[in-house]
Amino acid sequence: SCSYQRFVNCYRCFYKLQPQLTRSIYDQFISQLQASIKEEIQEVKNEGNLEGLFSSLDKIVEEAKDREEPAWRPSGIPEEDVRSTMVPYFLKHRSYLRRVLREKEEENRKVAESVLMGRDRIAELQQLIEARQQAWQ
Repeated sequence: SCSYQRFVNCYRCFYKLQPQLTRSIYDQFISQLQASIKEEIQEVKNEGNLEGLFSSLDKIVEEAKDREEPAWRPSGIPEEDVRSTMVPYFLKHRSYLRRVLREKEEENRKVAESVLMGRDRIAELQQLIEARQQAWQ
């Protein structure tokens, strides 16, 4: 293999003296290196709870398959990222508040009309009372 040839080139003097031992050392070095890498990967997985994170990531990917709009990705510019996320929320909230305001204004208009009608009715009743009081006297 190519990596074995590089190993031989680094230790050419040793290879000329004992080629079988060089191959054995190479094989042992590679197996220990692979075991060490696997151990490091497992340690990183355990420390960072990567299994749980990967499973939750898989779950998110599964849930996102039905979506038509693309997922949000950061641009690297915090101001733009915040703006792109918050502006739609604030616009939606503003339209909600405007709708509630219109409903309250309509409700207040109806209450004001009711109050004015009540005042008119009270004025009519007061005139009727005065007219009857004068008629009685």
